[in-house]
Amino acid sequence: MACRRALKAVLIDLSGTLHIEDAAVPGAQEALARLRQAPVTVKFVTNTTKECKRTLFERLRRLNFDIQEQEIFTSLTAARNLLEQRAVRPLLLVEDSALEDFTGLETSDPNAVVIGLAPDHFNYQTLNKAFRLILDGAPLIAVHKARYYKKKDGLALGPGPFVTGLEYATDTKATVVGKYRAGDEGKINPPPHLTCDSFPEAVNHILEHLLGSK
Repeated sequence: MACRRALKAVLIDLSGTLHIEDAAVPGAQEALARLRQAPVTVKFVTNTTKECKRTLFERLRRLNFDIQEQEIFTSLTAARNLLEQRAVRPLLLVEDSALEDFTGLETSDPNAVVIGLAPDHFNYQTLNKAFRLILDGAPLIAVHKARYYKKKDGLALGPGPFVTGLEYATDTKATVVGKYRAGDEGKINPPPHLTCDSFPEAVNHILEHLLGSK
């Protein structure tokens, strides 16, 4: 098959693109299977912070997606890499199901604050502890800063409002390691060739126009 463009890899989002909680997006498994047949590398990236990479991988396998754990790169992985680079001890405001991705890090006497999606820990006591650490000089690290995310029953608050609240209260700016906001594709230079409304639509375009032959 003669390639029309030098397309070497496809980066695929997970939540909202392949699945929403425990339900696959219609047509997503079939679209991924078709893409796997093309001469292009496939990798997966996600802002998901409510569960560790292993649990996320197992969820995707239960939904019959053709995917390997080592193909997934998460914002939790990016956060851990940054913590190791800075050699800091984090206060982890993440769900208990996400803690596995931080195994082995020293967390006693924290001198950094990490915030992901943590509905069970977004309470006054924990946020005030984070507030005081930041006032004492601890860096604020946001796994991502999404305002909301999609659940099966509707939209739900993301970590962004809590990160912004701490930024305002402490007069500091967070280091954001994950993806940013909807609309950021408009800031890319050069601009994107095309934006699609669904993963199957994107795969159709890739196969027909970027990897296809006349």
